This record gives sequence, structure tokens and C-alpha cells, in this order.
Amino acid sequence: MPELTLVTPSIMFSAISLVMIAYTNRFLTYTQVIRNLAADHESNPSEKQLRQIANLRKRLVMIRWMQILGITSLFLCVISTFLIYIGMQTAAAWIFGIALLSMIISLAISIAEIHISVKALDIQLDNIVQKKR
Repeated sequence: MPELTLVTPSIMFSAISLVMIAYTNRFLTYTQVIRNLAADHESNPSEKQLRQIANLRKRLVMIRWMQILGITSLFLCVISTFLIYIGMQTAAAWIFGIALLSMIISLAISIAEIHISVKALDIQLDNIVQKKR
């Protein structure tokens, strides 16, 4: 196994930060959508809104796990950097590998969440087309 340098896990810091900003923006957008949907549901409840709420709930759970795994990845990269600094190469390599795995899972969940989001938008577009007919 090649020896890690301090630079190796440090490269991940900026990438993880950018991913976390994207996840946070997605979360903030969903909070606004949920607030609007809740207000609409209070004044005019419908089955369609309940389905949207269920869909958003699932997506929020996914975003929570995306964020948890992203933060875990960053945390492990910092630990790996520290371990390299104090000369514990083997432990640093294993921790860095777990950090990479954590980010891979986070990104996989992100792909699944995007798929669900697109499906929800397709349903919304179909509703618009049906109303025009």
C-alpha cells in the first residue's frame, strides 16, 4: 500500500465542503417547499398533497443520511490527516479508506434522491398536461 502524505486526505476537504453545500441547499429548498405545502394543505387539504408530503419526508430522510455520511467523511479525513502527522501510516490509510467509502455511500444516496425528485416532478408535469386536456 503506498504511503499517504498529508496532502492526500486534505484534497478531500474542499470536495466534501462543496458537496455539503449542495446538500444543504437541497435541504433548505425542501424546507421552503414543505412550509408552502403545509400552508396550502391547511387551507385546502387534498390527497395529492398528502402524497407529496410522503415523498418529501422520504427525501428528507435521504438528505439527512447524505449529510451525516458527508460529515463523517470529512471527520475521518481530519483524523486521517492527524494520524499521518503523528506517523501512524497504517491506521491513517484505513481511516482514509473508510472516509472514502462514507463519501461513496453519501453520493449513491444522492443519486437515488435525485431520481426520486425527478419522478416527483414528472408526476407534477403530468398533472399539468392532464388539466390542459
